[in-house]
Amino acid sequence: MTDAPKDRPLRRGWTTGACATAATRAAFESLVSGAPPPDPVEIALPSGRRVAFALAEFSRAADFARAGVVKDAGDDPDVTHGALVRATVRRAAPGAGVSFLAGEGVGTVTRPGLPVPPGEPAINPVPRQMMRETIAEAAQNFGVGGDAEVEISVPGGEEMAKHTLNGRLGIVGGLSILGTTGIVTPFSCAAWIDSIHRGVDVARASGLTHVAGTTGSTSEAAVQALYGLPEAAMIEMGDFVGGLLKYLRTHPVARVTIGGGFAKMTKLAQGRLDLHSGRSSLDLARLAETARGAGADEETTARIHHANSGLDALLIARAEGVDLAAPVAREAWKTAARALGSGEMALNVIVFDRDGALLAQTPFRRAGDV
Repeated sequence: MTDAPKDRPLRRGWTTGACATAATRAAFESLVSGAPPPDPVEIALPSGRRVAFALAEFSRAADFARAGVVKDAGDDPDVTHGALVRATVRRAAPGAGVSFLAGEGVGTVTRPGLPVPPGEPAINPVPRQMMRETIAEAAQNFGVGGDAEVEISVPGGEEMAKHTLNGRLGIVGGLSILGTTGIVTPFSCAAWIDSIHRGVDVARASGLTHVAGTTGSTSEAAVQALYGLPEAAMIEMGDFVGGLLKYLRTHPVARVTIGGGFAKMTKLAQGRLDLHSGRSSLDLARLAETARGAGADEETTARIHHANSGLDALLIARAEGVDLAAPVAREAWKTAARALGSGEMALNVIVFDRDGALLAQTPFRRAGDV
């Protein structure tokens, strides 16, 4: 996907759930009418707004109808942009209601703690409700029963899912069919933050008492090795430390570890809960004052103030025998503890270098002691 022009607003897109609903509506209407489906096909979003989708494919046989919609994610860099979302619909016995199957490229839930139970297709509750409601509406229009079996597939979805957090959450075999509004807001990062929340849910449902949020693969591997934590305890929070900590405030576990590289942990130490380079910056002047407090002389303090990056500042401090990581870890703990709130959770913060070597760590302390 190309970058959006800077002189126009970012274009919104559609969730996989909305696309699956449109494909389901088209297939069901054709199945019960015996005629080609409407194209474009109209559905209602959860807000009540009605929107139309063009069909990318359609076929019908004696016992099923199939329709597909190509997902348009707007200007969001979504891994599923351009994917074909396909629904195959069959009639079910009267009174059976609407059931869902995972077709090609749609995952199956294998761990507890997610919005749908283990063994079920990874089709979230809101898309399921959208599909049930659109079938009920069409059934009423045609004067038939709304009992149906809906199989959702996304060709190539298993490969796409490798670029998501599905594997970490215990969703195997493909993508999740997602969406709470039907609309994708570009760069809202809602899907990533939702995955962080679901990771906490899975850890809690698995009976784990210690979870670790890390900023990347290097810090994740280092934390996991340090504590021997299972995969389900590892929360790939990326830059969204606030998204993790605020969710833990209301969904607590006994122990929480926050781990990351020096630069990102310095941002956390400086009060930032979003660590993305485009949304927060490292304050080298403050870092220089931290170095002064750690024993740096005036020349070293000045060099750190004018360093090229956090890594450059760390290397300057190291060369002069100044432990800059330890005070960063302590201040990062305070920021994280405030975000967790005055609870009983024990929290520690670990700072690593780029190779995953441990630079500093705080002891576990009750977050309420900040």
